[in-house]
Amino acid sequence: MNNLCAEIGWKSINHEGEQLCGDHVDIVNQGENSQVIVLADGLGSGVKASILSTLTSKIISTMMAEGLKLEDCVSTIAATLPICSVRGVAYSTFTILHIIENRTVEIIQYDNPEVIFLRNYEVYDYPKTELNVDGKKMLKSVISLQEDDFMIAMSDGCPHAGIGLAYNFGWKLEDIASFMQTMASAGYTAKTLATMLVDQCNKEYGFHPGDDATACVVKVRKREPMNILFGPPRNRDDCDRMMSLFFSKEGKHIICGGTTSSIAAKYLGKPLKASLNFEKSDVPPIAEIEGVDLVTEGVITVNQVLEYAKDALDKNELYEKWSFQRDGASLISRLLFEEATDINFYVGRAVNPAHQNPDLPITFNIKMNLVEELSECLRKMGKRIKVSYF
Repeated sequence: MNNLCAEIGWKSINHEGEQLCGDHVDIVNQGENSQVIVLADGLGSGVKASILSTLTSKIISTMMAEGLKLEDCVSTIAATLPICSVRGVAYSTFTILHIIENRTVEIIQYDNPEVIFLRNYEVYDYPKTELNVDGKKMLKSVISLQEDDFMIAMSDGCPHAGIGLAYNFGWKLEDIASFMQTMASAGYTAKTLATMLVDQCNKEYGFHPGDDATACVVKVRKREPMNILFGPPRNRDDCDRMMSLFFSKEGKHIICGGTTSSIAAKYLGKPLKASLNFEKSDVPPIAEIEGVDLVTEGVITVNQVLEYAKDALDKNELYEKWSFQRDGASLISRLLFEEATDINFYVGRAVNPAHQNPDLPITFNIKMNLVEELSECLRKMGKRIKVSYF
């Protein structure tokens, strides 16, 4: 196995006045290192387009993930979806990115804008082979992956942005590529890059989108382990074992909780330096221990990280808060969302006496639920998660 991983992020905006998006992105994992990503653009907009694109992406991604041939997938779509009475075609346009063992990508494109491929932050003119499947012309490419490769797939709502407003013929693909080159070199995550592209499309539409617009970005990067310690162990005799396992792991180390950080400081033989500098009024200040990358308060801080994680998976509207602020929750969010690929949680089951005050809304179950919910959010971001309880 190589040391690469594929980070995937996407965002959509709806045609103005429509409740549903006519584009759909589906991602199916094949083991730990392979994925099938399908971006489908349903005909028209609204409910009908949403149904067409959802069915198309679900059928293709599921069948390809099970190892079936492209020809069988397309034939199944043609037989399953209804024929459009106006256009006389049965299914939406689509782009398929099939990542194999984080070493190779197969790109299959049918009538969507061509996938932009960046290598070394320059536009890479990758080879394309023309296929004919059930009378439909498609393009297929097979490319060996390298670190810092970027693939940007999109629906036609992106290059159509600005027609009759900023541009006569829309936002050209080469201009989108130039825009993404600048952003990719700044080190942003795949999700943030997709958000920036779609937000710019929305701006080009004058914030009145004339079409559904979706961008899906895949960023190839090295694996980056991260370790987070949350709460002291139930049995005090397990403190040294827990600390030994935590600090022996490769990667950065984050400690959450006052008691937990005191135990860590004692284990390391280093002073715990508290701070009274409140960067954010509703998040307690951070502390410092030599040999630890970040030390924060526990439940309140982790709960804020969870809120940021939920938003990042949804509309990503809070990005500007956690990406620039210096409070504990923002610092953890940047480490977990942007840097980490493999995250090890070390969770203590001890009941904190301070949380037994009936006036406080914090209970032991809330603490455990925080870990479970945050772990699930991080898995949806494509992170590998391991949780160890003590």
